[in-house]
Amino acid sequence: MENRFNLTKGPIASSLFQFALPYLITIFLQQLYGLADLFIAGQFDGTQVSAAISIGSQFMHMVTVVIIGLSMGTTVMVSRWMGAQDFKKASRSAGNTLTLFLGVSIALSIILLMSSDLIVTFLHVPADSIDECLKYLRICLAGIPVITAYNLVSCICRGCGDSVSPTIFVLAACILNIGLDVVFVGPMNMDASGAAWGTLLAQFFSVIIALTFLKRHPLPIQLRKEDFKPDPETMKSLLSIGVPIACQDGFIQVAFLIITMIGNMRGLTDAAAIGIVEKIISFLFMVPSALSQSLSAFAAQNIGAAKYGRAMQSLKISCITAVGYGALVVLLAWIAGAWMISLFIKDSQVVEAGAAYFRSYSFDTLGVGIHFCMASYFCAYQKSMISFIQNALSVILFRIPLAWLASIYFPQSLFWMGLAAPIGSLFQAFFCLVYFRRHLSLWNPKIIKTSTKRLS
Repeated sequence: MENRFNLTKGPIASSLFQFALPYLITIFLQQLYGLADLFIAGQFDGTQVSAAISIGSQFMHMVTVVIIGLSMGTTVMVSRWMGAQDFKKASRSAGNTLTLFLGVSIALSIILLMSSDLIVTFLHVPADSIDECLKYLRICLAGIPVITAYNLVSCICRGCGDSVSPTIFVLAACILNIGLDVVFVGPMNMDASGAAWGTLLAQFFSVIIALTFLKRHPLPIQLRKEDFKPDPETMKSLLSIGVPIACQDGFIQVAFLIITMIGNMRGLTDAAAIGIVEKIISFLFMVPSALSQSLSAFAAQNIGAAKYGRAMQSLKISCITAVGYGALVVLLAWIAGAWMISLFIKDSQVVEAGAAYFRSYSFDTLGVGIHFCMASYFCAYQKSMISFIQNALSVILFRIPLAWLASIYFPQSLFWMGLAAPIGSLFQAFFCLVYFRRHLSLWNPKIIKTSTKRLS
């Protein structure tokens, strides 16, 4: 295995950070071209089109998040077989992934297309934006197989230890998307349809670019015809990791929608403040997200190579780094939170409410730094169900109930509502640490026995 794909050798910290940095850039670029549709539509079209794109893109983001979660099994299994130097089984995992997701993506596309009217009704799209939102959604929903292929190629690359190539593919998609949006929404006056076609065509061409690039710069695995033949054991392994992560990510998206609805009930000022803070937090969470997702591939490859100590050290380094970053975020929120919110809106009441919410919410980055990384480490050991359980318990027992109670008993300030997320994350961190201590300690012989058995 070439050094550029090998995560089992070299200094742990530098290898992990070099692998994580391109992934961080990838997440940033995805956020950027996700905003491109809205920004460009705002320059050429009216409020109705902007609202349609905003609502439609939120739903498509949820669909994409679930697809990415489902494909996490690919990254982990390919990484583990790469670490074990069994390239045939790594290829089989990649080939079975493409076979499985081809069927899943087509079925999902058909079901959601048939339900597009119900989706628009459920999302409470304003009457003036319904037609444009339907156009946007139908084009994007028809393109789910393309969106899936676009994400699967990146997952396979990361599973092989290559996080740079996916960044190149996303950069190409970002540039193409912005260019196509300007042409379709501007001179061609295609409104929301133009934005949808711009995004879809950009991702389609990005897949073509990815396949061309990988043909010239091949990965360590070479897909053969037999790799695409469904193998029950391989698919079971892929789904046992991916399904809980997909359910978890979908659950989290629904929870965010519910908390946003609770905020909307507090009035326009608080609703605007919460919306702005959520956007800021989504950007600030890119670092722990990139670090934790990279940790899954890094740890899985080392587990496959039976380098359990190296895998555990990568977890330790990730947690320390993420918590240190979280401390900086808390400091930033308390010192410059109001100024950051004022960049989005000048209304002093919204700024004041948002600053209070941001200060308390910022503590979430500390707990997230632990449970994001530990959940990813569990996935590397094919224990993704634990990630789903701790997330579900946090949402049901803490995040939603505490946000609702705070909105009732502390209507004068958003500070207390902002504490719901950190308390939920504190519970998740504690849950993960207890599980780790009892089941996944390096000194627990079950870990070596189980891992060896799974890779036999």
